Amino acid sequence: MAMIDNDDKNLVEKKISGENIFDGVLLHVRRDEVELPNGHNSVREWIEHPGASSVIPLLPDNQIILVKQYRYPVGQVTLEVPAGKLDHKDEDPLICAERELSEETGYTAGKIWKLTTIATTVGFSNEIIHLYAATDLKAGKQHPDDDEFINTVKVPLTAAMQLVETGKIIDAKSIISILMLAQQIFHKK
Repeated sequence: MAMIDNDDKNLVEKKISGENIFDGVLLHVRRDEVELPNGHNSVREWIEHPGASSVIPLLPDNQIILVKQYRYPVGQVTLEVPAGKLDHKDEDPLICAERELSEETGYTAGKIWKLTTIATTVGFSNEIIHLYAATDLKAGKQHPDDDEFINTVKVPLTAAMQLVETGKIIDAKSIISILMLAQQIFHKK
């Protein structure tokens, strides 16, 4: 995470008190009272999340493997990179990425590397997603969680870029992964 520069210390809010509003299976809603930089108080409602990892699998012919699944909050089937939450806050994000790749696609990777880490919605959540890419893939049997219903599709990376540009892929982690991988593949120096 980014450090706070001395020039930015006048922006920092200080927690005065906090309470748990809701503790769910995945999300935990918090309400904190904070002191603002001007000395006034305010309330911050936010969602605590354990973090997650995603992985974009790249085949030798520059196709990527994406997953389709129905996403209840947006009411549609989305096209995404395989991903899932960390089992606990101290889980190695690489282990999570490898697990999700195997569960959601059936593939294992001979080579996997980190693209970046993103904060998904800094205004109301502390969720961090670690984005990985994988190559040297070996096919296996898909084994999603009992509550996951997933179809896999192979898409040329160039076509996936077009799906991002035309708004057919709307998932932020997938957009970033596709664009970063394309930058690495097509713009090597």
